[in-house]
Amino acid sequence: MERVAAGDEAALATLYDRYARVVFAFGLRIVGDRGLAEEVLQEVFFRAWRRADAYQAGRGEPITWLLSLTHNLAIDEVRKRRRRPQKAEGPAPELLLDGVADAGPTVEEEAWRGALRGELTGALATLPPAQREAVSLAYFGGLTQREIAETVGAPLGTIKTRLRLGLDKLRVELEGATAGAA
Repeated sequence: MERVAAGDEAALATLYDRYARVVFAFGLRIVGDRGLAEEVLQEVFFRAWRRADAYQAGRGEPITWLLSLTHNLAIDEVRKRRRRPQKAEGPAPELLLDGVADAGPTVEEEAWRGALRGELTGALATLPPAQREAVSLAYFGGLTQREIAETVGAPLGTIKTRLRLGLDKLRVELEGATAGAA
């Protein structure tokens, strides 16, 4: 990342080769559209190039920073798409929606998800960085254990151990949070 911040194009190419697939998969999972996910991918690496000096090694691995950028950009794209007015055809477009039920989550469901998301974020923060990275890549990045091992440059057995230990610690942490809330 220091070389990218210094303007080294080869370092950016290496970063892209190593993490583009993960970033694309994560963006696609959020936006649900391949074309839009490709735009998010391009924007993530453009921002990585322009703002590489903002990366702080003490806060996590480069993939964690890139996935954070991906998450923020993808969520912004989803919000933009919801705000854009859609063109309605026909004589009375407002009547088209009268009989359509809202299939989205209720306010209570959204509140519950928000609380759960907060608990999960807090529980993830308690994990050691290596375990947090492995769990994040597996469950938020959609990578297999073998892909995680290749991405972080660690043996497959090490990744399996990190995932198992991380998930065990998350379970204990979340059970404690649930017991404390009751």
